[in-house]
Amino acid sequence: MLKDTHAFSVKGSNINRATLGLLLSALMLGGLNVSVQAQDSPTQSTQTTSNPDQQAAAHVLDLLNQYSSDANWDKYFALYRKDGIFIGTDASERWGMAEFERYSRPTKGWRYDLTERHLIQHGNVILFDELLNSPAYGVSRGTGTLIKTNGNWEIAQYHLSFPIPNEVAKQITAEIKAANKQ
Repeated sequence: MLKDTHAFSVKGSNINRATLGLLLSALMLGGLNVSVQAQDSPTQSTQTTSNPDQQAAAHVLDLLNQYSSDANWDKYFALYRKDGIFIGTDASERWGMAEFERYSRPTKGWRYDLTERHLIQHGNVILFDELLNSPAYGVSRGTGTLIKTNGNWEIAQYHLSFPIPNEVAKQITAEIKAANKQ
């Protein structure tokens, strides 16, 4: 609703024209959105953008998958910010880097092959989501945030999840509820 104060009312909140303009621009432009699909190599993405920041961020994520597969933990954890967070598939798995390292280092690594990736850039922040395929678990999804600090892209948060097909969601969530009661 247009008011004399040059603000719009949207579901009970006032938005001034400048904010509305920014929101509309973001919706129309979609941030700096890029879609990447993997081809030959399971850990290398094919870049469909000439944006050097997005190429560099995608490379960091490619390296993350390679280093976890190789169990090269020094290089793997160097890709994260010191205050980074890893959120695993179990509800209890929200780990800072020190805790996540204690979990990871004794393992032989894990393999997740890139299937598809989307990047959205907002200045020195890139949001991403990617579909992955694991020999152990099948389809999984990684989502997270990279932040550019001193010219380098670092992972601030990574969240690994298992997408559940809608057709089996009630069955799977019932099993999760039952497991949580034990």
